[in-house]
Amino acid sequence: MGKLTSWFKRKPTNLSDSGQGGTNESLPPAHVAQTRQLLSKMKILPRMKSNQATGGKPLYRRIWFWVGLGVSGGIVALIYGVSLIDRTLPDKAQLNAVLREQTLTIKAADGTILQQQGEATREQLKLEQIPDNLKKAFIASEDRRFKQHNGVDPQGIVRASLNNLRSQGVVEGGSTITQQLTRILFLKQEQTIWRKLKEVRLAQKMEQELTKDQILERYLNLVYLGGGAYGVADAAWVYFSKSPDQLSLAQMATIAGLAPAPSLYAPDKNPEAAKRRRDLVLLRMQEDKVITPEQRQAAVQEPLILKSSLPKRVQVESPYFTSYIQKELPKYVSPKVLASGGLVVETTLNPTWQKVAEEAVAKTLRNQGRWENFKQGAMVAIDPRSGEIKAMVGGKDFGKNQFNRVTQAQRQPGSTFKGFVYATAIASGKSPYDTYEDAPLVVDGYEPKNYGENFHGSMNMRDALTRSINIIAVKVLIDVGFTPTIKLAHDMGIKSELKPTYSLALGSNEVNLLELTSAYGSFATQGMHTESHGITRILNRQGKVIWSANFKSKQALDTDSAAIMTWMLRNVVEAGTGGAAQLDNRPVAGKTGTSDEARDLWFIGYIPQMVTGVWLGNDDNHPTDGSSGSAAYTWHEFMEKAVEGMPVEKFPKRPKLEGRKGTIKAQTIKPKQVLNHSLDSDDNSEGESSRNSEDSGSSKRHRSRRSYSQEEQQSSDSTSRRRRRDRSEESSSSNSSSESSTPRRRSRSVESDSPSSPPRRTRRSFSPPNSSGSSGSSSQPSWRDKLRPPQQ
Repeated sequence: MGKLTSWFKRKPTNLSDSGQGGTNESLPPAHVAQTRQLLSKMKILPRMKSNQATGGKPLYRRIWFWVGLGVSGGIVALIYGVSLIDRTLPDKAQLNAVLREQTLTIKAADGTILQQQGEATREQLKLEQIPDNLKKAFIASEDRRFKQHNGVDPQGIVRASLNNLRSQGVVEGGSTITQQLTRILFLKQEQTIWRKLKEVRLAQKMEQELTKDQILERYLNLVYLGGGAYGVADAAWVYFSKSPDQLSLAQMATIAGLAPAPSLYAPDKNPEAAKRRRDLVLLRMQEDKVITPEQRQAAVQEPLILKSSLPKRVQVESPYFTSYIQKELPKYVSPKVLASGGLVVETTLNPTWQKVAEEAVAKTLRNQGRWENFKQGAMVAIDPRSGEIKAMVGGKDFGKNQFNRVTQAQRQPGSTFKGFVYATAIASGKSPYDTYEDAPLVVDGYEPKNYGENFHGSMNMRDALTRSINIIAVKVLIDVGFTPTIKLAHDMGIKSELKPTYSLALGSNEVNLLELTSAYGSFATQGMHTESHGITRILNRQGKVIWSANFKSKQALDTDSAAIMTWMLRNVVEAGTGGAAQLDNRPVAGKTGTSDEARDLWFIGYIPQMVTGVWLGNDDNHPTDGSSGSAAYTWHEFMEKAVEGMPVEKFPKRPKLEGRKGTIKAQTIKPKQVLNHSLDSDDNSEGESSRNSEDSGSSKRHRSRRSYSQEEQQSSDSTSRRRRRDRSEESSSSNSSSESSTPRRRSRSVESDSPSSPPRRTRRSFSPPNSSGSSGSSSQPSWRDKLRPPQQ
């Protein structure tokens, strides 16, 4: 057929229906008719006629054919290119972003900013909070047809190009405010065609999703304006130490002129360039009829006077707490979310209480710390009902040492751990009036000692806890068992490992201040424990909540046992070692603790609405010359101010003790060997040597320098309304972490003292009765007390 067609092209033949108008002599008429019929069936003949009618040229030789093919191909390529770009762009939901990537903002409970990282805006303003002239200055400077275009402004591009040609330099950009916002939020700053195409497409999409006001608000809060300032509020502070509503028209134009090139037009670096740029912005504002010529003239004549300030975003409030928050974040959000950034973390911190806590710790370190030989302190306050951390002081100076002594320091809790031992006993069904003999004891080679190595005979558990008698605490532990005690401590909030040793009763196992304080909070909430935490919500770049706190409370200790323990711990504050923690007209419960050689000084105390823990000591574990009374006093200094305006709540009444049934099954320990006499009686000379070398309450040198009193002296004047600030002097040495297997080696943990021993010093001297009814005598101030500087 191809050959036949070619032949017809070479030899034109008249194949019309009439059979006339010319013939081909080389082809017989019969063949012509047959060929005509065949071509008609194959639909070739009509095309040949069409070619003849148009001059005989095929379609591929027609110019319109190629033009049409090019246009259609261009449309297909454009559609494909747009779809390819769209696949690389953020989805519709992400177009609502209000923060840059790679930023982190941590806020306090009241919304104030504690810390920011990355290219963050310190102060986000609503559009109505931004002065109208400041908004118009940016529009005049950056996008004069902002209200008319749909994200991309071809007219603006042409105008900018012409202006740049006339000026022989870049004086005006073609990017709209919407394009700039997309670049800030989603794109990098590389100068490539692909990036520009994505910018254009993103701007079009953003205009479909957001209103003009939303776009302008985001832009004015995010645009970088030099000097570490992100957004107009930051810039007003950095350059003029003002809020945006306090700026003059000239100052607004100066800030608006920074956007194209902050480093070039920075008024603190290039004042002349900044003034020229300011005047240009004012001229455009006049041309756009947003200011009058008189206003422009007055602004141009205004001198450029700066009052620089550091960007607020570099300030960090409560650094120990914010560093703790950053370490907690991976628990709640994935590494991918953290890496993408743009997070806002809302926390539980109460800024007012935090300031009071910092002042209380600083005051103690400045005063008692110098005389009692400790250089560090820590404090944490928790709402026990919700588990929210309200204040956290992790040390003396975060700038010099970032180690957080609330969460990172593992220290021996001393006698504060007795709270869990006695709580286990009460929950097993024991009465606080059950008695034990305070007498010499050696159990499986371990010999606990009271401070002063004295004994008090028969004593009930309540009084033993009040006076912090070590030997009785060990006997109670033997009665209830290691396993129930450790389990209860863990259920109440202790997370550190606890080893089943006899010295466990005296706090030889290390814990941190946060978990110890959180665990005591379970006493305050009638046995309910809620995990302590510092984060309430986490928001992503779009302001959407991606995580919120939902910590469930669990019953760690039965209600009656918790109420009985609170009643016993109140007595510690009212008649025992925690007297310095008393608050006027408000019930307080708590427990002091002192580890070996007063290396760690503790007080954990609570009211129904708040539990607060205090630790004092040295990072190098060096012994102090202090007592846990200093920790109790620090607690008082904080709580006295923190509870201002807080309603007074009463603790639950002590339940009836008769007929109580235990909720915990005791697992009595069966020692291999129990001696009811001191090892000293077996070998006096060796015992004396051991006493001198291993006295866990204090070295001989320390004992010659100071004395301790278990009981806090209290006022007997019932009409006195002064606070009781007497210092409780207690010494507790938690026995070394491991017990010796040989009966000759002794480990002593002491916090119990003879009530006849006078306190080393008191802030105020009284002569009250002690807990057992005997009178105490006030001590005269020593020469050391007289030389002390007044409290600051």
